[in-house]
Amino acid sequence: MSDDSPLVLVVEDERDLSELYRMWLADSYRVWTAEDGRAALAKLDEDVDIVLLDRRMPDLSGDEVLDRIRNQGFDCRVAMVTAVEPDTDIVDMEFDDYLVKPVSEADLVRMVESLRVRDEYDDGVKQLFSLASKKALLESEKDRTELETSEEYHQLVDELTALRTDLDDKLARLSDSDDLTLIYQDLAKDDDRNE
Repeated sequence: MSDDSPLVLVVEDERDLSELYRMWLADSYRVWTAEDGRAALAKLDEDVDIVLLDRRMPDLSGDEVLDRIRNQGFDCRVAMVTAVEPDTDIVDMEFDDYLVKPVSEADLVRMVESLRVRDEYDDGVKQLFSLASKKALLESEKDRTELETSEEYHQLVDELTALRTDLDDKLARLSDSDDLTLIYQDLAKDDDRNE
């Protein structure tokens, strides 16, 4: 694992569980642990990509930590990993995923991987729009002959093509996950109800 591997912050007051999650993720991710909400907020910085957050902790609850993460503008994915069964209170919570304990290694690893891919896909889409906008602008302002002889334009087109291929691959990986299948099923159910 390299120093540029995604960084996961596990916030769990049960030390054994925290260590177990760290071991499960250590092959593919850098992992920091925090045993309560205050320690998590003290460790949180721009390097953290994903936060796994227990809801029921002494001192600051996971819900309060989540609110502070979002209010402070940290750009990380947050998943609640908790024994608290979800209720309608989750509707207004700004988390990205939710697992109810006990969780298996496979479920935890799959969720973290899904969060990582979603984050990469989101950044890639932003870059795709930027490159496509530049290409469209050049095509509207320059004549075809000028563009055909421009090395910079061809480099832009190559970058755009490579990025589209990469995003298609990431979308395919997301599509293979159960999470995306469930989302589509829910959307289809909503459509059926609205007809």
